[in-house]
Amino acid sequence: MPYSARHKLETRQRILESARRQFNSKGFAEVSIDEVMEDAGLTHGGFYRHFKDKNELYAEAVRWFLCEEAPKPWRRPRPNGSKSRAQRIVDAYFSRDHFDDRENCCPLISLPSDVSRANGPVKAAYQGVLEKLLALLASDIGGARAREQALALVALCVGGMAVARSVEDPRLAHDLRRAAYRQAQTMLKARPC
Repeated sequence: MPYSARHKLETRQRILESARRQFNSKGFAEVSIDEVMEDAGLTHGGFYRHFKDKNELYAEAVRWFLCEEAPKPWRRPRPNGSKSRAQRIVDAYFSRDHFDDRENCCPLISLPSDVSRANGPVKAAYQGVLEKLLALLASDIGGARAREQALALVALCVGGMAVARSVEDPRLAHDLRRAAYRQAQTMLKARPC
């Protein structure tokens, strides 16, 4: 008896969630299809019913971050009163939870060096996540220079977190993250209403 469409979708989502966590924490080269499938509770052979190869899986796993089904514990709602959506995004992005969460973090900070060496579909998926973040920020910022300000905020958020994660000294990492966060907050407060 063939599997239902729902079962196939749920299986695909399990694979994507496993791949997203594995790629975020280890990078593309260090993750095997066997590891992804084992983590998803499936066999290697089932992989090819859903994806043609590891590159396709990688691109889809990057896109999976945008799906509501993909857990992002660091994005949990926090009481923050009158903060704008852009301010809430920046708060969550620079949060200690996001910094510490190597598996569920935004792929923009965990995968840039992998993506820079990847093929077109992977770069397109990464760009899709980046453009979604830009659109969210720009729509909240508004005004004639909204896109430029959103670009600067994204560069500060992604770059600040990537650099902070790349140093061994925890104090320096904290200082880098906090300095980038303060600059992002300053940019948001200085924007025209």
